[in-house]
Amino acid sequence: MAKHILPLAAMESLLKTRANAPRVGNSAKEALRDILEEIGEQIGQKAVRLAHHSGRKTVKSDDIKIAYK
Repeated sequence: MAKHILPLAAMESLLKTRANAPRVGNSAKEALRDILEEIGEQIGQKAVRLAHHSGRKTVKSDDIKIAYK
């Protein structure tokens, strides 16, 4: 079983408040969490490479924004 970082309650909140979903199934919350964690990991890895390329150990918001694009 994989260890997850994002809570399912946050996925439900996101879908209900931002996407206006009246009801959210557990499988939908789990799928969204899996996808968001995967995308977040990819962006984070790119941002770390950008920071190292700039001679920094600290990842900054600009690194994240550039990695997202």
